[in-house]
Amino acid sequence: MSDLTSFVERERPRLLRELSDWLRIPSVSTLPEHAGDCRRAAGWIAGRLRTLGFRVESVETERHPILWAEGPAAPPGAPTILCYGHYDVQPPDPLDAWITPPFEPTVRDGRLFGRGTADDKGQVFCVVAALEGLKAATGRLPLNVRLLIEGEEEVGSKGLTAFLSAQPDRTIADAVLVTDVHMVAPGFPSVDTVLRGIVHAEIHVRTLKSDLHSGLYGGAAPNAIETLSHLLTRLKGPDGKIKIAGIYDRVKRPSAKELKAWKRLPIKEKGFRAEAGAKALTGERRYGFLERIWARPTLEIHGIVGGFVGAGAKTVIPAEATAKLSIRLVPDQRAGEVARQLGKAVKRAAPKYADVAVTILSASDPVQTGLDAWPFAALDRAFKEVWKRGVSPIRSGGSIPIVPLLQQRGAPVLLTGIGLPDDGLHGPNEKLNLEQLWRGIVLFGRFFELMASGGRS
Repeated sequence: MSDLTSFVERERPRLLRELSDWLRIPSVSTLPEHAGDCRRAAGWIAGRLRTLGFRVESVETERHPILWAEGPAAPPGAPTILCYGHYDVQPPDPLDAWITPPFEPTVRDGRLFGRGTADDKGQVFCVVAALEGLKAATGRLPLNVRLLIEGEEEVGSKGLTAFLSAQPDRTIADAVLVTDVHMVAPGFPSVDTVLRGIVHAEIHVRTLKSDLHSGLYGGAAPNAIETLSHLLTRLKGPDGKIKIAGIYDRVKRPSAKELKAWKRLPIKEKGFRAEAGAKALTGERRYGFLERIWARPTLEIHGIVGGFVGAGAKTVIPAEATAKLSIRLVPDQRAGEVARQLGKAVKRAAPKYADVAVTILSASDPVQTGLDAWPFAALDRAFKEVWKRGVSPIRSGGSIPIVPLLQQRGAPVLLTGIGLPDDGLHGPNEKLNLEQLWRGIVLFGRFFELMASGGRS
């Protein structure tokens, strides 16, 4: 481990420059105008891996390429680790909320700000730098390393889903490392045992052939935005309960042991509320806030489009409106079933005077993984050596659509990361604490060493 620490101390300026170069590429996967940037971002990390002796295959999809990288041959009998991450990022809007431009990485107070710093370029870079550090110390990698880096995680992983469905043997490994999550709190490493699933959808409402003058028709002609708003309130009440028939049928509460363990975590409701910047927390009051975000299904409205939203006034009755929403799913729920339940609920709630349609944008099941495989012990030991504290098993309220397929050949999936809860994922001023990055390089390098020895050294 001392060699890894020396590598990081010696190479910090260069590593920071290189990560910043990658972050400057605006690889926003959901916007067609950034398709070329996504390809450039894939090419950048592919070039970085080739300098380490990796054979890199670029797999084309309908949108952005997947990278499959295989490291140099390890000693006979060495285990295999498959590392997953993504190079695509969320849109940076609202731009005026950023202190410094989102694609001009900036260091302030020991933190690197920019889109993709924590989600997920910074964490992918951390793993790659750890591999570089190991190779610099010994001249070779002690285990077989595969990397799977995609460019569509933020838009549902459609291309990677098709790729792994057609070629499931790509997921054969002794363990899969997914560094697309964060620690539960500063100084408290964690591993996610559950990821919520997700159903992304749009609800489109049309009530008129075209927009109408609100003075001539107001009070009689149906307003699409009002109709959509009323419909949404029939899907979720002010108490946070989802009013879609059947949606709670498969939901089970966590065990008393798990709930008790959560109470010992260094994350309390007051601090969580402050981190969220909220005056109060909402949702199902009979459940604690951690259970609400980790173990309960949720329905969130992400945006409503319709009518006139420009500067000044325009008195129209909008003819159509669209809502973007998602439903997060917990273990035992199934995305396809919930998508059908949503469609039926919208159909029942729609008034006869409106044409209403539901479009499912993406759907993925929740993930649950055990902690009894030996790679978890290796990870726990690596954290104890580097962070002086072992991992706490937690759940995650987020979703990583591809994880169920990463599990399909039975390899244990280790969901861990070096980000922090306040990193601002998907929001303005996303950041990564540089000390987390430097220690993370040492951590993952040590984890790979322990994996190579079966967790014994």
